[in-house]
Amino acid sequence: MPELKQLRAGHAPAVLAFELANRAYFAASISDRGDDFFDQFTDRYNALLAEQEAGICAFYVLIAEDGSVLGRFNLIDIEDRIANLGYRVAQHVAGRGVATATVRELCRLAASRHGLRTLRAAAAHKNAASQKVLTKAGFVLIGPADSADLGGKPGSWYQRDLVPQS
Repeated sequence: MPELKQLRAGHAPAVLAFELANRAYFAASISDRGDDFFDQFTDRYNALLAEQEAGICAFYVLIAEDGSVLGRFNLIDIEDRIANLGYRVAQHVAGRGVATATVRELCRLAASRHGLRTLRAAAAHKNAASQKVLTKAGFVLIGPADSADLGGKPGSWYQRDLVPQS
């Protein structure tokens, strides 16, 4: 059974393998990370861990039983109990409910572990799969997103108000 774990230094090789294996797949619906991302992966990864340690962001990976990464799920720019949600799942598990289930789980963690009240997520108009994940996970459309928020692509913002689980 896959497990959602907070990002740590030891995940770096599996995260890099995930990003490389799915690069072309991701580029079809979201902005490509670019060659610099891969050339400077270690420095960028360490910067993410520092942001997480500072409480600015919270990064998660969905780990398969074999230790491989099935997806990345991020709470970005945490401030005033609000954060932006970003996620991506491996091509071989796309369309199987993995993203929806994991976004729902992260919503619970965002409230209980991180004390967040609201999550926002932007999805490109051409990324119907992401829009479907968000709506199935309880997000509602709140308005247009600036194309700068989506790597130059037009899209919309979605929002979910969180209720801490008792």
